[in-house]
Amino acid sequence: MEPFKSKELSSWFKTILITLAVVLVCRQFLFSPVTVKGESMNPTFDTNNKVFISKISEINRFDLIVFQSPNHGEEHIKRVIGLPRDIVEVKNDVLRVNGKEYIEPYLAANKEKVEQGQNLTEDLKVTVPEGSIYVMGDNREKSGDSRLYGFVALDAISGEVKVRYFPFNQFTVFS
Repeated sequence: MEPFKSKELSSWFKTILITLAVVLVCRQFLFSPVTVKGESMNPTFDTNNKVFISKISEINRFDLIVFQSPNHGEEHIKRVIGLPRDIVEVKNDVLRVNGKEYIEPYLAANKEKVEQGQNLTEDLKVTVPEGSIYVMGDNREKSGDSRLYGFVALDAISGEVKVRYFPFNQFTVFS
């Protein structure tokens, strides 16, 4: 083999190895793709939507996160409602955290489907323990979440949803 072709092949090989190493490090420590399963987050996400999660984000109230389900061992996507030491209360479909009332605009489409006089979210009051968060799905009537399986440990969080990249016509960047 000619020296020029050998150098060219060696250069390509090094470039491919370095690229693979960078991709693997990024996927392991910075971001990862996830496929949404189920209807618990409708209409925010549909089944088979594809998202990227950031593994280095600080988790805040109302963030969309992916975590290991406490009782299924699979990844779930939900919305953070309560942080450690928060008092979360829902009464007559009104969310209060630490006594402050919050409007949940992401529930509007599902509230329209509820019969007159019915609530989308049952009344509840919980105090989130240290080292945990309280999560709920946007499709409250069809979501297995903290109301069902309790609090989610902070170390069970895989990351925060940052981008929906599929389907392409629903491309969204989440803050």
